[in-house]
Amino acid sequence: MRRYLFPLIIGILGCAILISLGLWQLRRLDWKEDMIARIQSRIDSAPVALPAAVDPSMKYAPVYVAGQTTGQEIDVLSGTRESGGGYQVVSGFVTDDGRHILLDRGFVDQDHKHDPRPPVRLEVAGNLHWPDEKGSATPEPNLDANIWFARDVPAMAAALGTEPVLVVAAEIRGDAQGVVPIPVAIEGIPNNHLSYAMQWFMIAAVWAGMTVALIWRIRQRQF
Repeated sequence: MRRYLFPLIIGILGCAILISLGLWQLRRLDWKEDMIARIQSRIDSAPVALPAAVDPSMKYAPVYVAGQTTGQEIDVLSGTRESGGGYQVVSGFVTDDGRHILLDRGFVDQDHKHDPRPPVRLEVAGNLHWPDEKGSATPEPNLDANIWFARDVPAMAAALGTEPVLVVAAEIRGDAQGVVPIPVAIEGIPNNHLSYAMQWFMIAAVWAGMTVALIWRIRQRQF
């Protein structure tokens, strides 16, 4: 029995740890699904006038703005299933009450990047957003070609001289100038906790199998 004891203890402890990690991921799954449901509920709410004070805690809040684009824009490398590669058009926007903000108007394909988009009056229903797209491996924007590789709200605001406030258009009234709105959606929110949980449970099963095999091997040597 002493020969069995050590591998049995290691096997039980290992399985317990791996199973606990899988259960933790399931709890994280419940938390993430609840968070996503709350985000979807916020996105679907009726838009309100842009608040005077705006901060990242208001991410996804639906708002309504009316005013005029400035004619200045930032083109962020992007793509869609339908059109392939293209750009997300982020324009400077002056609201009717004089605020300068960023407006993510939507998508244009590569062939229409250089189409003229002079100042135009728009009425926009959309959502406040602070995308978390810029990472350590994200290249710096090519300012000469006006190609950015991530929506970085503070940097875009500095480049266009606006508040660090981004409204992502969902519906636009006025001349969209060929730009197709891409509303904020929950599909971009990662939720891999179920697959992580399954991985931990599978590793636990393999660990248990290896423990049984080791004990069986020790038993065979005794005979």
